Amino acid sequence: MPIEPPSSPWKLDLDQATAQDDLVGIGADLEPGTLLMAYRAGLFPMGLGEGGTAPMGWWSPDPRGLLLPGHLRISRSLRRSLRHFEIRVDAAFPQVVARCADPSRDGCWITPEITAAYLRLHELGWAHSVEAWRGGELLGGLYGLALGGLFAGESMFHDATDASKCALVGLAHLMFADGDPRRMIDVQWATPHLSSLGVTQLPRDDYLARLGRALPLPAPAGLDG
Repeated sequence: MPIEPPSSPWKLDLDQATAQDDLVGIGADLEPGTLLMAYRAGLFPMGLGEGGTAPMGWWSPDPRGLLLPGHLRISRSLRRSLRHFEIRVDAAFPQVVARCADPSRDGCWITPEITAAYLRLHELGWAHSVEAWRGGELLGGLYGLALGGLFAGESMFHDATDASKCALVGLAHLMFADGDPRRMIDVQWATPHLSSLGVTQLPRDDYLARLGRALPLPAPAGLDG
């Protein structure tokens, strides 16, 4: 079971329903209690400075990108690719975060402070990686937080064709194995890459309503600590 950290000294007093932008707050810290409080309220952090540096911004996209049970689309070519990868969970969490944080990547926002914060959450049992391996080599993966019936995806990378897509398929199989329609994978913003896999978009209010139903669920096996 994940370890619940001390509660955050910060308070979320934002009326997200009336926010006019994806950015709904600035400041606070990246302590485990603050991060868990934020995700449970539908927020996630991303710095506003160059390369994701301070000040810290707190985001609640409207619309929100989600992969929902029954929506996963696996093309014929992706199905072929899946046969060539082994999917593992938490076999290389620090390496996955490091690859996602590679500063040579376009739009990289994962700073050393962000990296350290998610490593702490991993040690507490909240943050997880799902990885695509071939021949003993890590070739793709993603990481994020498992909170009950929510997996809040943060970033993904690939060093081989379809490796990150295969990792997402592996995550979906874990998350949706019990068929509970309240479960969801949050991808923050939908992209063409993610939309091809069945990611859809919901208004913020609908996302927050779904979040309230997902959080009380038990985390799925494999992502439960």
